Amino acid sequence: MVKDTKRIRAIGDLPALGMGTWRIGGGWLSPDYSNDAEWVRVLRRGIELGMTLIDTAEAYGGGHSEELVGQAIRGFPRDELFIVTKVHPSHARYDDVIKSALASSRRLGTYIDLYLLHWPAENVPICETMKAFEKLANDGVIRFIGLSNFDVRGIEEARSCLSKYDVVAVENRFSLLHRDDESTVIPYAQRNGMLYLAYTPLEYGAFANDEFLRGIGRIYGKTPIQVALNWYICIDNVIPIPKAGRIEHVEENAGAMGWRLDRSHWEEISRHFKR
Repeated sequence: MVKDTKRIRAIGDLPALGMGTWRIGGGWLSPDYSNDAEWVRVLRRGIELGMTLIDTAEAYGGGHSEELVGQAIRGFPRDELFIVTKVHPSHARYDDVIKSALASSRRLGTYIDLYLLHWPAENVPICETMKAFEKLANDGVIRFIGLSNFDVRGIEEARSCLSKYDVVAVENRFSLLHRDDESTVIPYAQRNGMLYLAYTPLEYGAFANDEFLRGIGRIYGKTPIQVALNWYICIDNVIPIPKAGRIEHVEENAGAMGWRLDRSHWEEISRHFKR
């Protein structure tokens, strides 16, 4: 297992790279059982390679993604895993949050390390949702509270609702081609010791054949994908969570850990993709 970790002030040590599960076990709210054995095998291989942070959601495959994660983690030391899942904004009312979290925990077969509100809820006060999160933390159903697809203003509003706990993580879309959070949410997370999970970091394969990244990769003996992922890993408090869809992808992704880009190369990549 590759031991490449990051220390997040509010949480502790986490792997430098995680695994996302969007479309593993089905699409949005729609389960697919046709490839279960392979998906479990892929997730288990990722854990073996050190990607012990797994991100899922109740909406992925209508909860089936959580079931597959639960199957994949069996037999691994629970305290070496960090399981992230999310409640859909349609379940943001107090009682619904409690029910959703308990259902997610049952599907996972374990407690939830980090529980996120998947998107801001349009018709539910954020304080109502956060009070439910605090109840879940008090009861040991979840360990940490987080948000997904929130800007700085929304994060601060949610934090103001909490009395005993705090928001310790945010998960937003961030990539070399989608860098809105680079000057806003990421610096905020860094200042406050929060975890920032970057979803869609590989932009659906957009970097796989990128000649610029390939050139940088030759210097390190790495692929364009591994160079792109390492660019995120080099940013304080940021952990990318590429999808764990196939064994070969997971094994390639793991090669992004255990080394770091030289600062000059990191800056060269930053400039190139800001054009």
